[in-house]
Amino acid sequence: MSLLVRGARILTQDAQRRTVDGDVLVEDGKIAKVGGVIKAKVDETIDAKGKLLIPGLVNTHTHLPMVLFRGWGDDLLLDDWLKTRIWPAEDKMNESDMRAGTRLAALEMIESGTTCFNDMYFFEDAVADEAEQAGLRGWAGFGMVDAGKVGPDEPNPKMAECEAFVKKWAKKGRVRASPAPHAPYTCGPVTYRRTMEIAEKYDTVLHTHMSETRGEVYDVEKTRGARPPKYLENSKALGKRSVLAHCGWVTKDEVNAVAKAGASVSHNPVSNMKLATGGACPVPEFLAAKADVGLGTDGAASNNSLDMFETMKFAALLHKHLRWDAKLLPAQTIFDLATRGGAAALKWGDRIGSIEVGKRADLVLVDLDDPRLRPMHDPVSQLVYAGPSRPVHATIVDGAVLKLGDEFRTLKPDAVIQAAEKAAGRLTAA
Repeated sequence: MSLLVRGARILTQDAQRRTVDGDVLVEDGKIAKVGGVIKAKVDETIDAKGKLLIPGLVNTHTHLPMVLFRGWGDDLLLDDWLKTRIWPAEDKMNESDMRAGTRLAALEMIESGTTCFNDMYFFEDAVADEAEQAGLRGWAGFGMVDAGKVGPDEPNPKMAECEAFVKKWAKKGRVRASPAPHAPYTCGPVTYRRTMEIAEKYDTVLHTHMSETRGEVYDVEKTRGARPPKYLENSKALGKRSVLAHCGWVTKDEVNAVAKAGASVSHNPVSNMKLATGGACPVPEFLAAKADVGLGTDGAASNNSLDMFETMKFAALLHKHLRWDAKLLPAQTIFDLATRGGAAALKWGDRIGSIEVGKRADLVLVDLDDPRLRPMHDPVSQLVYAGPSRPVHATIVDGAVLKLGDEFRTLKPDAVIQAAEKAAGRLTAA
């Protein structure tokens, strides 16, 4: 398949952050030419006049099926939220629910310009299958929780199932599988060590939560004998494959240790603020330490949205507000985190995150005629501070058009929404 995007203003997000005008040619899922007038015989041409072409947005931490709990348990403390709303509903979930939730999440991501995700949940084979069918790219993380199931010197009983899942999806396509031990306070050292061995064997990431709340940090220090980063290091799970979600309660020394180990960080500002975790991931310090940092929405149950445009704005404003510094994390830096930074954080910086010859064609067209984006003094600034998801005109993954205008090519919105409503109603019923 070949595709020609004609006459766009292109934010390449290359090393020089060049903006060029013209066409982009896609052949066999890869970007073949960028800029100028390109003459080629192609299977499809998209008229992009008056539109902005950007790399697809990368969501580095989420729980896709949890869209079924959007708005279920708002305005509660984290502990109450989990115990009274989320865990009871999750206990009822089956594979059909996971598929319905994943399709709804995929629909939302495609509509809002997210082309790549990093998921962690259960029934992940179903999640991976639905995401692949929807045309998205991502890591499907096999969620694992030890708490109450095994002793500190035993591996999780689902370890063999985890490895079989990761092996199954190792060479599948756009969606791949990864081990995803939940967090230091729920998973023992043997589980962390074994999951890192799986990640190394099949060349994947290891996706886990870390230092999300102050209580978690102190609990881990008390029960594991070390704060979360050191505990992961002791468990052989802090390394270049590690993707650490949240990191809201870390010290400067821990920032440097994470960066030195080559681990990646996923900053989830909206979820953290909504659940009142009280800490903010020190993104400026992580960047200064040369760590790969991306942005995440977390699950829609604790965010209410999978919109990465919204996440970009919150990420910028949160740090400016907390540090009393309006110059901190400027728009270009935030846009980097949502594109090339997120790609690097997920270990795919060599294939996505920018519009360059040879990279996979994960692209998003933004309609500049939307009044919320005018006047267009600075495209990057508008995307970060004023860019709602609605003006997304086209979403393209691996050169395949998933959305063009109001047309969705891999999903049927009415059917997706109807199935999700049915599943959510059953799960949240008294």
